[in-house]
Amino acid sequence: MARPATDTRERIIAAASKLFYSDGIRGVSVDAVAARAGLTKRTLYYHFRSKDDLVAAYLAARDQPNLALFQRWFAETEGGLPDKVEAIFRNLARSARHPKWKGCGFLRTSAELANMPGHPAIKIGAAHKKKFENWLRVTFEAGGIGEGLLLARQILLLLDGSFAVVLLHRDPSYMETAGEAARSLTAAALPARRRRAVAGAASARS
Repeated sequence: MARPATDTRERIIAAASKLFYSDGIRGVSVDAVAARAGLTKRTLYYHFRSKDDLVAAYLAARDQPNLALFQRWFAETEGGLPDKVEAIFRNLARSARHPKWKGCGFLRTSAELANMPGHPAIKIGAAHKKKFENWLRVTFEAGGIGEGLLLARQILLLLDGSFAVVLLHRDPSYMETAGEAARSLTAAALPARRRRAVAGAASARS
């Protein structure tokens, strides 16, 4: 029985995701992806016109799952906005301690394609970061923070900076330190009434 086209496409993307994240897009050939998926290169090219299309599909497949994971970590953390923001960094630090962790796939891909700003994968990566920024902005504004966009961008810079530094030093404590900074920035941005409530809750826990 022939495999449905959608199943085959997802199988190729799954194989590409593992290889691209582990070894980088420059270090992985189309032949390697086809072999990992258990398919011929001809079948792969039936579903993807080029390696560029496959790279874009790899990042597109990471977009919503990554955002959903950040949002789940945020939602599951008890406490106020500062606690919830810090939790994203704390959970990422835990992930970074896994031996197979290789940093942010979006940032690594953008670095490999730095001389190709119009590449579809670059556009997908940029859109992913904007979605994260916008989610933070909306969340902060709903929490009474007037400069929601400014704070969202500050948190994004801390996040992406920590991705780079942890990948360089292989020391996840840098991400935890970035989380502490994100917590402080968020607490300072809260309206005075909310800030006092957060401080009171923190004192009660200590």
